[in-house]
Amino acid sequence: MRNRMDIKKNSIKSVEGRVKTMSSDGNFMPNNDNKLAEILFVTSFPPRECGIATYSQDLIKALNNKFKKSFSIKVCALENGNHKYTDEVKYILETGNSESYIKLAKKINEDKNIQMVLFQHEFGLFKSNENDFITLLETINKPVAIVFHTVLPKPDELLKQSVQKITNVAEAVIVMTHSSAKILVDDYNVLPEKISIIPHGTHLVEHTDKEILKEKYGFLGRKVLSTFGLLSSGKSIETTINALPNIVKSDPDVLFLIIGKTHPSVIKQEGEQYRNSLIARINELQLQNHVQFVNSYLALDDLLEYLQLTDVYLFTSKDPNQAVSGTFSYAISCGCPIISTPIPHALEVLQDGVGIIVDFENSEQLSKEVINLLNDEQLRENITANGLHKMAPSAWENSAIAHALLFEKMNSKNISLEFKIPEINLNHLKKMTTNFGMIQFSKINKPDISSGYTLDDNARALVAMCQHFEMTTVDSDLVYINTYYNFIKHCLQTEGYFLNYVDEHKKFTKQNNENLADSNGRAIWALGYLISISDLLPEELVEKAQKTFEKALSNVHKIHSPRAMAFIIKGIYYSNKQNNTVDNVSILKHLADRLVQMYRHESSEEWHWFESYLTYANSILSEALLCAWLATGEEKYKEIAKTSFDFLLSKIFKNDTIKVISNKGWLYNGKELITEKVGGEQPIDVAYTILALDKFNDVFEEETYLEKMKIAFNWFLGKNHLNKIIYNPCTGGCYDGLEEDYINLNQGAESTVSYLMARLAIEKALVIKKSGKQLKKEFSKLKEQNQYITL
Repeated sequence: MRNRMDIKKNSIKSVEGRVKTMSSDGNFMPNNDNKLAEILFVTSFPPRECGIATYSQDLIKALNNKFKKSFSIKVCALENGNHKYTDEVKYILETGNSESYIKLAKKINEDKNIQMVLFQHEFGLFKSNENDFITLLETINKPVAIVFHTVLPKPDELLKQSVQKITNVAEAVIVMTHSSAKILVDDYNVLPEKISIIPHGTHLVEHTDKEILKEKYGFLGRKVLSTFGLLSSGKSIETTINALPNIVKSDPDVLFLIIGKTHPSVIKQEGEQYRNSLIARINELQLQNHVQFVNSYLALDDLLEYLQLTDVYLFTSKDPNQAVSGTFSYAISCGCPIISTPIPHALEVLQDGVGIIVDFENSEQLSKEVINLLNDEQLRENITANGLHKMAPSAWENSAIAHALLFEKMNSKNISLEFKIPEINLNHLKKMTTNFGMIQFSKINKPDISSGYTLDDNARALVAMCQHFEMTTVDSDLVYINTYYNFIKHCLQTEGYFLNYVDEHKKFTKQNNENLADSNGRAIWALGYLISISDLLPEELVEKAQKTFEKALSNVHKIHSPRAMAFIIKGIYYSNKQNNTVDNVSILKHLADRLVQMYRHESSEEWHWFESYLTYANSILSEALLCAWLATGEEKYKEIAKTSFDFLLSKIFKNDTIKVISNKGWLYNGKELITEKVGGEQPIDVAYTILALDKFNDVFEEETYLEKMKIAFNWFLGKNHLNKIIYNPCTGGCYDGLEEDYINLNQGAESTVSYLMARLAIEKALVIKKSGKQLKKEFSKLKEQNQYITL
């Protein structure tokens, strides 16, 4: 006969296979794109080398990574040569051939799969065929959106009429800056309600240490200035070269990197004339040891590393009408302190300490600002931090959300958005963990060891890693489970209670004079959860955890905090799955009865809650009573658990979104929840709600609980009042909070572990939903064969 542990491990491995299937694309079954609304992107596209081609490729990738079963994206490539394209490209428009425009319009109109068309517009893409382009737009009988990459101010009458014809056909117009939108309204009389401002997308990066990257590329010991992009005279690289003698005199270690090959259009017209002129000037000024060309079209990962090792990024375009620059945006998102000429994009972004503006073609002014920045490390750090916060909303993930919402608005009949679940990523959690425990805070995604450690964070981390190990049985998880357990044990005092705050030197801090009841409750919850999966863990660890658990329970009768009592109930419930004792059940009932008493004292016909207000971590009160019912079978616990939980859900779920009770305003009995965008929403409250929904879904099997789990999880993915991501899929970290008009980009322990717990809960729930019937058949068969022992 197979034993219980073997069957449990095999069933977990069976689930793990299904987990991997889901995690790879966020779905269990392959999508049938033919059933999805098709959106045709008309744009230049790789392998063609131009900024808009790269932009469109990045946007399409972001949309496909962010959404599932929502739409299908195809490409019509704008062709000016003879490029070979991938299967993404459905049609080709030869931009110099008038007949090609007519043929494309006919194909789009006859293609029943195409529901809307998105055009990337830059005047240079269509050159002398602008009228053919307008005719194409006017002939298409599908909804059209136009993205203007350039908007020229003060147009002559011919240009104004041309742009107006384009915007009159389009249902939606997208620009990347507020200044471009203002020009369209003021100079072209475009209706403001037709315009959407979606900033140029930027890549999330993990921000590797500069010195490590400098060593990798052979620049160790150098102060690196850089600029990148397809080379042309409009970039005015000579402005920097002429500034270099003064800069080098101040700092002989300076190296200026000119990254990028010459623009293909420039090559056709004049060859390498401009690059050669720069080389001649470098030789004339004897700057050969201080300038290096990287003459290639770099792969994205390489480009992002060059930008991350840059000490100061220089943007010296001499075109005052350049509406937007992707190179400029990428540099800021990589943490580069930036000095720029005053193009409209720079004037809009480089405010409030985000960067420095210099005049066009003013080498003297540029040299002074570069020298000042190189000599002031704190100023560089401040500009970097300000820039990262300013550019965060422009991450490609957020750009994808903004575009998708516009697509849905334009074609709500055929497009309904569904977020794709990201793969589980433990990188940031591991980065935040030392051999002592999990560090409390992070500056952006860099662990801040000076913030020390807390019992709270390590208790939650222990639960999360136990959840992960339970699902995957990956041996490397055991290292972290042991680390977090040992930290909890370190915090346990001889009197049987825990301290919460520990500094970077492993010493308890003065903060431990504060209320520690909730922290003690969380520790007991974590220990109980560890004990609940003891079949999977080393016996020595389980025995130590059980002793710590029992010692911690010796003082719980002194605890009266409702949430602390709830955590303790949960801990005992989980522990009793493996080690059921009469004494522990008695403690659980005592605490549960206290919650029942609170509920009966405060509840009324219209207020079904334990307190006269809703504050933080509300859901654990209801969840704890449900756990009490599961442990004891007493119906009063179940009834109050469900009534109170459904009441809470009615207050925080509205119109397919979740808005947890904000730390900027509790909800009091007799008052309505303020629905304005007040901010202060914390990942931990969303995560606790998801954990509770998971438990209620397990017990009551009501579809509404699973649906609300998905809605709540989507909050992390961008379904919130800012329509911005809270979870960072690049780092695996979670941002610390959703405020009224910004995201707190720090990725601390609390938020990161909260997301992970929520992610694992949604994984389990969706796996069970998809595979529940099959698992039931498998277990029924095992029971019939007497291979499964029911306890």
